[in-house]
Amino acid sequence: MSKIYYIGDWAILNGPSFYESPFQVSPKGLEIFNYGKWLKQALESTGDHEVTSVPSWDFYKLGPGEYEKVLESYDVIVFSDVESKIFQLAPSFFDREQFGKKVLTFPDRIRLTVEAAKAGKSMMFLGGWYSFTGELGKGGWGRTQLADILPVKCLDHEDLKESTEGYTPLATIGGKEKMQGLDLGSCPPILGYNQTLPIEEGKVLMEIEETGDPLLATRKVGKGMTLAYTSDPAPHWGCNFVYWKEYQGFWLRCLELISEGK
Repeated sequence: MSKIYYIGDWAILNGPSFYESPFQVSPKGLEIFNYGKWLKQALESTGDHEVTSVPSWDFYKLGPGEYEKVLESYDVIVFSDVESKIFQLAPSFFDREQFGKKVLTFPDRIRLTVEAAKAGKSMMFLGGWYSFTGELGKGGWGRTQLADILPVKCLDHEDLKESTEGYTPLATIGGKEKMQGLDLGSCPPILGYNQTLPIEEGKVLMEIEETGDPLLATRKVGKGMTLAYTSDPAPHWGCNFVYWKEYQGFWLRCLELISEGK
């Protein structure tokens, strides 16, 4: 059984909040959303894979040495809506009680990720407002060493492409072979994606019909494989996608691509 560590696609709703006086604000609710439940269920559907789903804030709070244990223990790492700052910052940088008492440095999780991929780890990089370049550049993946292992090239400016009418996924010639047996033509509209550029090292398997931009790509990096899906596996971009009859088969095939391609 393969073990998958899935980071991201959680959210917390605080409110609604009522301003009942100039001095008082009263939140009337708190709700936690696991938008990753659809992908987790899809990957676990055959009983061959076990998925640990964690919010990005839990990944951020991992202490020194803990991410190294994750990389040793899991076969596949999935990142979705995990901006570069979550890799690059640590909670202790903002603990004023430690300032001036010791040198504050921590293991570089970007470096650890790149080294793990090149050493044979399988990784998926999935889209969203805080993936790839992201909204107003907040994703920031292309400004880091992650660019050395991504199957596509990030833009140097905001990359969100969105439409309430949706976009149409289209398999490339190579993608039709890799995705054989899936009814790709039945895929519902995708409401947005991160615009990226193809690279020589990557193989684009699906693209956006209306623009030709990459949607699904893979790349061999050292002994490992990486995969980029530039839209979101969850709502809101994927609010139709998660109910696609081939959703489960699509993600299981993606898992095969990065597992067998090494």
